[in-house]
Amino acid sequence: MQNNKSAARQYVCKRRSDKMKITVRVKPNAKKDHIEAEREGEYIAQIKAAPAEGKANNALIKLLAAHFDIARSRIKIISGFSSRNKIIEIIYTRKQ
Repeated sequence: MQNNKSAARQYVCKRRSDKMKITVRVKPNAKKDHIEAEREGEYIAQIKAAPAEGKANNALIKLLAAHFDIARSRIKIISGFSSRNKIIEIIYTRKQ
């Protein structure tokens, strides 16, 4: 993962016990599905799916689940359903 400078965007990374919020900039209609960390709490996701009928959102959730190695049901789009800029909540389970 790379750290790129981007003064234009602000990142959100709030972690409380078992929840984390991140920002994701989505680029739909990409050649392949790929996610890259921009900075702490900020990601850029390239998605093959088109931004129609929630297909890109579903593909994003699937990609994030694979990236963070968690179930898709633990990822929720908080804001930006129809925008390229999204705030995502990720729920972790604590290991005992």
